[in-house]
Amino acid sequence: MKDRTTPPENKKHGSDWHRALIEQIDDLITVVDPDGTITYVSPAVTRTLGYDPEDMIGHEGYEFVHPEDRERNADAMETVLSNPSTSETVELRFRHADGSWHWIEATMWNRLDDDIIDGILLSSRDITEQKQYEAEAQKLAEEYEAILNNVEDAIFLLNVEESGEETRFEFERLSPSYERQTGITTEEVQGQTPREVFGEEQGTELEENYLRCVNANEPISYEEELQVDDGARFWQTKLAPVVSDNEITRLIGITRNVTDRVERERQLRQQNEQLDEFASVISHDLRNPLDVAQGRAKALTEETENEHLDPLLRALSRMEAIIEDTLTLARHGDTISDTEPINLTEFVGKCWASVDTDDATIEIVDSITFQGDPDRLQHVFENLFRNAVEHSESTVTVRVGSHDERGIYVEDDGPGIPIDKREEVLEPGHSTARGGTGFGLTIIRRIVEAHGWELSVTDGTDGGARFEFEMAKQDDLV
Repeated sequence: MKDRTTPPENKKHGSDWHRALIEQIDDLITVVDPDGTITYVSPAVTRTLGYDPEDMIGHEGYEFVHPEDRERNADAMETVLSNPSTSETVELRFRHADGSWHWIEATMWNRLDDDIIDGILLSSRDITEQKQYEAEAQKLAEEYEAILNNVEDAIFLLNVEESGEETRFEFERLSPSYERQTGITTEEVQGQTPREVFGEEQGTELEENYLRCVNANEPISYEEELQVDDGARFWQTKLAPVVSDNEITRLIGITRNVTDRVERERQLRQQNEQLDEFASVISHDLRNPLDVAQGRAKALTEETENEHLDPLLRALSRMEAIIEDTLTLARHGDTISDTEPINLTEFVGKCWASVDTDDATIEIVDSITFQGDPDRLQHVFENLFRNAVEHSESTVTVRVGSHDERGIYVEDDGPGIPIDKREEVLEPGHSTARGGTGFGLTIIRRIVEAHGWELSVTDGTDGGARFEFEMAKQDDLV
């Protein structure tokens, strides 16, 4: 090195001072000559890359650089050699003493005119963890983009800005599914508030829900009405806050068009209301005069003998049975909301005791517990037990047990049901018993299906009729 202006003693003092400083800092300091040969390495190289400094001096720095990064390193060197007043920063992989590759960020300065350094000065630091984090972040970003672009539910992103007591929400981005379902694009709404996009009334309702999520500082779910078009009016929405430095900076919303479901529920409610009105008419307007007719007919049988009175009483009794079954159909609905564990042995015993079974016998083959509505299922079992007794000319045996670990069966050893009649007997109005209403098996099917189960009719073990209830979920049966 050359020194024409600094006295030798001051030069030595400055060199020692700089060397002592360099040896204490964590960054790796390296000096190479214009050919890339290493002339100095700070002790930090041992902590950073596992080398002894003396083992690297005299080697070309390119030897330690990953082959795929050498060209980028050479270009940076060429730049600082050609432009002494500039610096270059380059990221490259450097071989660790254990053979692994570490990412290094190196900044180069041309110090060839410096009497002490007399070379290319490099200040380097290990950025391996940063690179791993960036790679993971990139992977997450790609996954996020894939989800955003392919999920069927509509997704929207809102920026949240708080100023004093006011909170401002601005649309940032809409997923392609959101754009398809609403006809609204990201370009149209980006940077705008819900009120600006959807109008004062609807926008205010939206912002109230967004503010509720911010105040709760946790995800919320709700159903909202947002009129986009006739086919998109009701939405099931879930909002989640994004927190950065203890502040909510963004809301992520996932929403699903449930207009069809809401309309079906409204229609179902209307139908149920009509059924209630129908049941009320039957229960009061028909039953009351029927009671009067039955009472008068019975009084006549006590006062006089007439061949027409017995058929009249049978007809009135049949009318009463039809009214009872019709009311049962009207009031049971198509869904079950509340269920509870039911012990089959206890439940069957209770139902059997409620039916006039004459000399018939009951066998409970399996002791199991299942989920169901006991009030409604009582109609099912009592009807099946009554049918088994009424359709058998001799003493009948009824068996109840579990079916294929996924259901329950009720069978008897009576005459059975012909194959070509098994679907027909489940239809309203069909009766195989004289004087029957034809609604008994229809009631059974409605209640079974309301539980989410499937009903099938087949042959019993001993040739009678067998009714199988297959449950939708395996955990319904324990």
